[in-house]
Amino acid sequence: MAATAFRALHHGRAYGVPLVLPGPWDAASARVFADAGFPALATPSAGVAASLGYEDGATPPAEMFAAVARIARAVSVPVSADVEDGYGLSPGELVGRLLDAGAVGCNLEDSSGGTLKDPRRHADWLAEVRSAAGDALFVNARVDTFVRGVADPAEAVARARLYTAAGADCVYPIAAPPETLPALRAGIEGPLNAIALPTGPSPAELSRLGATRVTFGPFPQRRAMASLREFADRLLSPTAHP
Repeated sequence: MAATAFRALHHGRAYGVPLVLPGPWDAASARVFADAGFPALATPSAGVAASLGYEDGATPPAEMFAAVARIARAVSVPVSADVEDGYGLSPGELVGRLLDAGAVGCNLEDSSGGTLKDPRRHADWLAEVRSAAGDALFVNARVDTFVRGVADPAEAVARARLYTAAGADCVYPIAAPPETLPALRAGIEGPLNAIALPTGPSPAELSRLGATRVTFGPFPQRRAMASLREFADRLLSPTAHP
C-alpha cells in the first residue's frame, strides 16, 4: 500500500537527515521533483491556488482535488495533499475524495477563517477522519498557533498531543520559530513537520533541532515565478536573447 510506504519514510531517520518533501503545484513541477530523486511529494495549497489563479484559501474544493489528481497521476512517487481545513466536507467524503485523487496523505489545519478551532472538537474530527481512512491515508495535523498569534510553544504541544492521540501520524506546527523546535520535539510524540523558509535554517539544520520532515509551503512555486519574471524582463530588453 502506498500510504504504508509513505508512512515508513517518516520513521527511523538519522539525526540531521530529515524527510525532505518539495511541494509541486502542477504536474510539470511534480515531474521535475520526482525525476530529481525525491521519494515523495507534498502539495502546498497556496502554490496550487496560485497556479490556478486563486488567492490562498480561495480555491474551490473541486479544483483543488482535480489539481491533486493531475499531480498524483504525473508521478510514480507518493503524493500528500494540503487540503486546508477539509472544506467543510464530512470525514468520509473528504477521505473518499483524497483517495479518488490518488493522494496517500493530507495536511489538515486547525484554524478556519483566520481563527483557531477548539482543539478538542478538532481532535474529535481528526479521529473521525482516521476512522474513515484506516491506514489508507497519512494524516499530517497542522497546528496553526504560531500563525494565529500564539507564540507559546506549550499551546502547540498541547494541541499536538490531542491530535496524535486522535490518530494523526504527524504534526505540523507551521511557522514555528526554529528556536522552539527542541521544545516541540521534547513534548510531541511521533514525526514533527517543520517548514523551511528561504532565509531560514537548512533542512539538515531543522532536523538537528528536532524536525522529522521538512516541507516548503508555496516558496518553490514563488521562486519559479520569480525566475520566469526575470526571463520575461530579459525578453523586453532591446537586445533580448532567450
